[in-house]
Amino acid sequence: MGGRYDVDTLVVAVAAPAVDGRATAAALKAVAKAFALPLRELTLVSGATSRTKIVEISGDHHDRLRELLDI
Repeated sequence: MGGRYDVDTLVVAVAAPAVDGRATAAALKAVAKAFALPLRELTLVSGATSRTKIVEISGDHHDRLRELLDI
């Protein structure tokens, strides 16, 4: 993970190149790992080809999100 941006945005830093979706896949894997979830619990809502992505996580993980955001 890379930290946080603003009040409710996680920053995910990955080393994978932004080629053929590799960076997106690596970012999703990093988020899944941070939330201790299988990858299938995440859905990329938008941003497949953008630096900014919106990811939906199945279930209620607000407590973990608050931990990661340190709020």
